[in-house]
Amino acid sequence: MKRLLIPAVAALTLCGAVSVQAGWLDFWKKNESQTRHPIVLVPGIFAFDSIAGVDYWYKIPAALESQGATVFVPKINAFDSSANRGERLIEQLENIRATSNGSIQKFNLMGHSQGGLTARYVMNVRPDLVASVTTMHSPHNGSPLADVVTGIAEPGTLQGVSFEVFSNAVGNLVNLMSDNKRDKADVNAMLAEFNQAGAADFNNRFPVGMPTTHCGQGPASANVDGHTIRLYSWSGTATVTTGLDLSDALFAVTSSAFDEPNDGVTGRCSSHFGQVLKDNYRMNHIDVNNQVLGLVSLFETKPEALFQNHANRLRNAGL
Repeated sequence: MKRLLIPAVAALTLCGAVSVQAGWLDFWKKNESQTRHPIVLVPGIFAFDSIAGVDYWYKIPAALESQGATVFVPKINAFDSSANRGERLIEQLENIRATSNGSIQKFNLMGHSQGGLTARYVMNVRPDLVASVTTMHSPHNGSPLADVVTGIAEPGTLQGVSFEVFSNAVGNLVNLMSDNKRDKADVNAMLAEFNQAGAADFNNRFPVGMPTTHCGQGPASANVDGHTIRLYSWSGTATVTTGLDLSDALFAVTSSAFDEPNDGVTGRCSSHFGQVLKDNYRMNHIDVNNQVLGLVSLFETKPEALFQNHANRLRNAGL
């Protein structure tokens, strides 16, 4: 009997040790995304927080919050210039900071597509609000799609006016459904920023974080008016990633406007900003925010995990 008891006790002890270890691992995992400063997810064009129960950042805020992060999703105009969108974002950041009783001073801005340029604008004009800027699939050097659209529907022409009226109606509907009754869509202001000339002008005004060589990396951090801000970016170069959602068909067509690897909207080199974490994920332009309804490639890291991993990176950097 004694011979039987010894291994039994040893086994129970080992199981207990494994159980305790697993408990500690679960505890630490719950805090992996707990950054010092809150995370703000800044949407791109067609910006909304939630429409009919579908989130722009599909399941991503919940994934971050499950690991301890504090997450905010601002209300941003569906179509507008990054400067106007940035001013609206600044108002919301100031309000969050003012109502936090001093517990919140800065934010980790994570912007998708035009949201990345919106975050860059805020970083440059209000660096006191920003701890880090991460851009995802953002066309920092513009997108040839904007040149194609403005070439076909030039402002002031019949085609241009018709396009403007229709697009702004769609944008205003998106704003309304997202409970953003304050902003009025301005599709031409958005397009003017993403054609070749408009992108160059934006980068001349706000060069911080941009690479100085073609397809190079920008600085990993920058000092803006005495505030040190960490800078990151990532993007993808796939268009058809599942074959199951409409975005694949759309981006398969739009990718023909590019002469470099792209995600259907943003070229690989155009996405570079700050420290480039990776620029060739198997993701199209909206896979990064887990759309459509989580239909993303089975052969790539899940978007939720990408955001959790980055939040852990920010946490380890003291951000």
